[in-house]
Amino acid sequence: MTIRVLLADDQALLRSAFRVLVDSEPDMEVVGEAADGAEAVALARSRRADVVLMDIRMPGTDGLAATRLISEDPDLAGVRVVMLTTFEVDDYVVQALRAGASGFLGKGAEPDELLNAIRIAAAGEALLSPVATKGLIATFLAQGGHGDPAPRDGGVYAERLAALTVREREVLVLVGGGHSNDEIAERLEVSPLTVKTHVNRAMAKLGARDRAQLVVTAYESGLVRPRVE
Repeated sequence: MTIRVLLADDQALLRSAFRVLVDSEPDMEVVGEAADGAEAVALARSRRADVVLMDIRMPGTDGLAATRLISEDPDLAGVRVVMLTTFEVDDYVVQALRAGASGFLGKGAEPDELLNAIRIAAAGEALLSPVATKGLIATFLAQGGHGDPAPRDGGVYAERLAALTVREREVLVLVGGGHSNDEIAERLEVSPLTVKTHVNRAMAKLGARDRAQLVVTAYESGLVRPRVE
């Protein structure tokens, strides 16, 4: 099945480079290019995109606003957004995850990393590096981020968290810690397939679009506390 990719960046040269790279892969194709967020939202709908590579900083409707519009639209529930950032340690990353992005990638990433990111997002997984998950996300969710509302009180999640089994809570904590399914399976001495089942059930009970949203929920609910190094 071909992954339909939409490129959203105000730099035409960068979009062209991404197009050449993506179209060179047999399992994916570029279905559109957008120079701003508003155009990205419209094209995501009309071109039936699976994954949007979204620049955060664009004129007019920026990447954050566009990601929020996509994630809040029931008709675009299957669209995954990967934010493109200049620096990995960027408070915009946390805001992007809150807006509904499946993860992020630095613009300096290697070609193989970009292609892998598209495949990961298309599969519904989260593209979150250990650096981001354990450091940046924890710090900014704890502080509320710059210019972003403070994290919601854990009580908001109490009822939904109560619906989780003990093992699902355990898995959620490890997901929040940035561990992969294989790493979680090794820690809990179960199979990766069993872990995936627990992750999917936790997502359904918590109303999370994907794994990235589980990470946000783990921190905002207070189930996972940021470690101070």
